[in-house]
Parts: sequence; structure tokens; C-alpha cells
Amino acid sequence: MASYYFLLSSLPMLRAEGKPPLTYAEFLERCKSCVGAGRYALLESLTPASDRGPLLAEWSKFYAALEGELTDLRNGRLGRQPQRRGGGDGALRREISAAIEGKDPLEAEKALLALQFKKLDELIGTHAFDDCALIGYALKLKLLERKNRFDQKKGRTEMDRILDGLQKQILIGERE
Repeated sequence: MASYYFLLSSLPMLRAEGKPPLTYAEFLERCKSCVGAGRYALLESLTPASDRGPLLAEWSKFYAALEGELTDLRNGRLGRQPQRRGGGDGALRREISAAIEGKDPLEAEKALLALQFKKLDELIGTHAFDDCALIGYALKLKLLERKNRFDQKKGRTEMDRILDGLQKQILIGERE
């Protein structure tokens, strides 16, 4: 744990609206000499859905609720029944709705990322140089890397391709 002081204080700050200042592989390389084998193995296999380890049990509950609420909201917009029964988390649903309402997909993803960063900040709390801070940083970096893979031009091209396909299907249906 003493080696966490140098490691965590030397890592660049992560912001939801920014780009990742280092890759996850570079982060792991920095961690290699500072954390034990068990903690390193946890970092290597870490995903946003991970649920075992410091901070991860609470994060996992939030992340599962977030995914469930998003699925239900999307199903509602498509006129489908919600998959989850039992109401879910009303406060989280309102936060998600506010984050995605009326925004293009990229802006909605950015708003959801900010919501996830906010939750991680709550979970990290006053932890600064321990496993909670380390795992929280790693999760934030994973989330930023995911956001960094979004390419607006590719997204627009894919959307145009899908819309063209739908228009062709509609025209074929009208001819029949």
C-alpha cells in the first residue's frame, strides 16, 4: 500500500469530458511494480461490469441498475414492455432520462459517462491512496477508453447505411 502514494499521485487526472491521458496498457505497466500480484490480476481483468474487489460490489449494483434502466427506457421508446419488473430505481431513471433526453447519441453517451464518473467519485469518497482509489481510477480510465472509441464520422456513415437499407425495404414493400 505504501507504493500507492507514488503511483496514485503520479497518475494524470481523468475528466469525463476529456480524452484518456494514457492507455489502459500504460496504466497497467505503471501498476506492475506498485501493486501485488492479486491486485494486478484484478486490474488486468477489470471491466465496467466487474463485481469483486474493493469498491466493485457497490459499483456493480449501480452499473447493473444503469444498464437495466437504459434497457427499459429504450424498450419504452420502441413501444415494448420493460424487461425488468419491480420498478427499478426511480431516481436513477430520472437522472438517466435527463442525461439522454433530446440529445444526439454521442452527446447522450457523454452525459451518461459524466453520470458514471459522478457515481465513481461518490464511491471513492475520501479514499486517496488505497485500493478504492486505484480501482476507481482504473474504472474511470476504462470508461474513457470506451468513449474515445466513438467516432462521429463512422457513426454517421453507419446510420446513413441503416437508413438507406430501411428506405429500400419501404420502397420494395410499397411496390408489392
